Amino acid sequence: MKNHLLIVCFVGICTSLQSQSLPKNKQAIIQSVEAHQASLIRMSDSIWTWAEIAFEEHKSSALLADFAEKQGFRVTRELAEMPTAFIAEYGAGKPILGILGEFDALPNISQKAVPHKDPLQTGAGGHACGHNLFGVGSMGAALAIKELMEKGKINGTLRFYGTPAEEKFFGKLYFARAGLFDDLDVCLDWHPSATTHTDMQSTQALIDFEVEFHGLSAHAGMDPWNGRSALDGLEFYTNGLNYLREHIRPSARIHYQILHGGDVANVVPDYAKLWTRLRESDRDYLDKVYARAKEIAEGASMMAGVTHKITLIAGLHEVLVNRRGGEILQKNLELLGPITYTEEEIAFAKSIQASLDYTQSGMDGSIQPLAPTLKDPLGYSSDVGDVSWLVPEIRLGVTTAPIGTPWHSWPVVACGGMSIGHKGMLFAAKALGITLVDLFQDPTLVAEIRKEFEEKRGDFSYEAIVPEGPPPIE
Repeated sequence: MKNHLLIVCFVGICTSLQSQSLPKNKQAIIQSVEAHQASLIRMSDSIWTWAEIAFEEHKSSALLADFAEKQGFRVTRELAEMPTAFIAEYGAGKPILGILGEFDALPNISQKAVPHKDPLQTGAGGHACGHNLFGVGSMGAALAIKELMEKGKINGTLRFYGTPAEEKFFGKLYFARAGLFDDLDVCLDWHPSATTHTDMQSTQALIDFEVEFHGLSAHAGMDPWNGRSALDGLEFYTNGLNYLREHIRPSARIHYQILHGGDVANVVPDYAKLWTRLRESDRDYLDKVYARAKEIAEGASMMAGVTHKITLIAGLHEVLVNRRGGEILQKNLELLGPITYTEEEIAFAKSIQASLDYTQSGMDGSIQPLAPTLKDPLGYSSDVGDVSWLVPEIRLGVTTAPIGTPWHSWPVVACGGMSIGHKGMLFAAKALGITLVDLFQDPTLVAEIRKEFEEKRGDFSYEAIVPEGPPPIE
């Protein structure tokens, strides 16, 4: 760990030298992040070690919220009926700018900070999406802005959103339903990546639901004709979904996971359960795919002679891209310049690539050019999409893993617990911080971002796609 800190400190010195040509307020942001980098790395490593999954992030949430409170932020906890959700706020008046921070891990992807697969604790969670870096990096940017506000250099309100359960239950939906984004002027977020870029792509809209089948149990050998197999209903349903794949757009996705299919082989199962996700870049077309999936479930239950129940978990909107905000962020990325890596870090990355039988190309810390927005994005979804329909969202990706790394996998966990991840986190804090400086100092930029947002959103009326009642904490 000491070596990792020395590496990050050395890069911090280099960045400070490069930043001397920046305006004073932006220099102050970089200096603040570097002054607090030891604390930020310790917090990130603690959250990485705990690896708490959706709605169980009690230590991770408390660590970030307590840190913010000690730094002088006004902290409100347990928001939107979520025990691990909080907001840390500083300042007063307009503009009101937000920054998102996540901290939940994924289940069963525990990994040590080594370049080969080796669980830290078998069966435990792991930060295979880098959220230990995400939340802390955003907090680093928020702290730097708060210090400028304390000195009277900029005015307005900064709000850090500690948002839990992004990987499964989509905590931002409950923030959105509670109206906690409604008064924001602009919001920023970042995400760990294998490249450093302004994110100009949308995401896929998503419907997340469970299907349960109820039948009648019987002895599988003695009198199976007296039973009605819930598992038969489930298998008819999955077969139907798989036949449906041929008749939907290539941009759509269907995923499912069997959660329960019976207990023993010699009993006709009277209960079966499946978790299904549907995705599509066009939300209206996604509704049609969902309607077809519900019809398939009904037909499957009829074929098996059983009953079924569909339970909505949640639904996500696609990201509403804001290119004006992206242009502002892009200029700041280019001011900061690329992330550089030591020989040891490059060797670590190449060892990971070798273990995956990938080309050993190492790391890419370069600043990618501003990309055109594609009609059909890659097949992933995020609850940031819902935020983007309530407030213009500026999105950043920062290198925290080797070139070509498969996401939601052990290499992401490994890099997130060592200096490769730390460097990306600190870079993100600086990039977000200096972009926030632009927005606090120049009302015309905020107005331009808002203008594009209003034009693209049009007369759309947002409604969170979640069941009535509290979040599924249990």
